Amino acid sequence: MKILIVEDEPKTGDYLRQGLREAGFVVDLVQDGLDGLHLGIEGDQDLIILDVMLSRMDGWGVLQALTQAGIRTPVIFLTAKDQVEDRVRGLELGAADYLVKPFSFAELLARVRNVLRRGPTATESSVLQVADLEVDLLRRRVSRAGRRIDLTPKEFGLLELLVRRQGEVLPRSLIASLVWDMNFDSDTNVIEVAMRRLRAKVDEGFEVRLIQTVRGMGYVLEPNRAA
Repeated sequence: MKILIVEDEPKTGDYLRQGLREAGFVVDLVQDGLDGLHLGIEGDQDLIILDVMLSRMDGWGVLQALTQAGIRTPVIFLTAKDQVEDRVRGLELGAADYLVKPFSFAELLARVRNVLRRGPTATESSVLQVADLEVDLLRRRVSRAGRRIDLTPKEFGLLELLVRRQGEVLPRSLIASLVWDMNFDSDTNVIEVAMRRLRAKVDEGFEVRLIQTVRGMGYVLEPNRAA
């Protein structure tokens, strides 16, 4: 599959191009908005990774112009602009996903594959829901049965990963890579501690438990009536 990267920071662009090529993708890289727009219209990309702050035309303008030209290639915004209103604007313009710098390449790769699985016409809701649990990706808010749940940034990232991969058993090594951006160390209990705290906030007091431990394998988010 073919990916177009539109990124004006040379080091970031080269890093992305190398990593995605090693993951098996064909990659084009350009450094300004107009070149990105021309390639996006004329090329046959399966996905575009688009920075917002670009010369000649910013990422917002590139996506709007692509949409007006009838191009349905999914776009992932990759940017340092991390305000809620920026994420809202990106998704409202039709972006398939929005990732804030600095980022973990493992997380970017997971999001790339997720968007490609959804196909060119799919767009993701900003609110993910499992049973009576709601995760608002834009406002970074979580509630269950209408009750607000306050999470730390790491807890939110952990819950978002579990919800996005609902029903899939996630090994500790994958969780360490995607949420903590680190290699898994079997001597550390950071994941177990974080999962225990998250489970206390999300499941405690509810008849249906959502976060399950699969012995010897990892964790899964899947509704299961408490014993």
